[in-house]
Amino acid sequence: QVQLVESGGGLVQPGGSLRLSCAASGSIFSINLMGWYRLAPGKQRELVAAITSGGGTNYADSVKGRFTISRDNAKNTVYLQMNSLKPEDTAVYYCNADRVITTAFRTLYNFWGQGTQVTVSS
Repeated sequence: QVQLVESGGGLVQPGGSLRLSCAASGSIFSINLMGWYRLAPGKQRELVAAITSGGGTNYADSVKGRFTISRDNAKNTVYLQMNSLKPEDTAVYYCNADRVITTAFRTLYNFWGQGTQVTVSS
């Protein structure tokens, strides 16, 4: 199986920055798609940003120009650089890995990390 461990959340003032990291471990040959989702109180979970193994990216409109997703395929790690943070960015951020090719060349789907809290407040 695959385990995802997130780090980098915390409390930051409006306008500040945070960098989230998510490392995948297990019998992994490659990961096709990695992404970040967030869940805020009273709201539905939403996609924040996603990145393919080839570097193609997709962002929610609300974070375009402020957040940057990147990944290190050799380390099976995805990052989310968050700049110009706003109070409405406050949420639990979850890492996702989808279409994981194992070392036995099986394809596994849809793994989630435990979540990391991001709070933007003065």
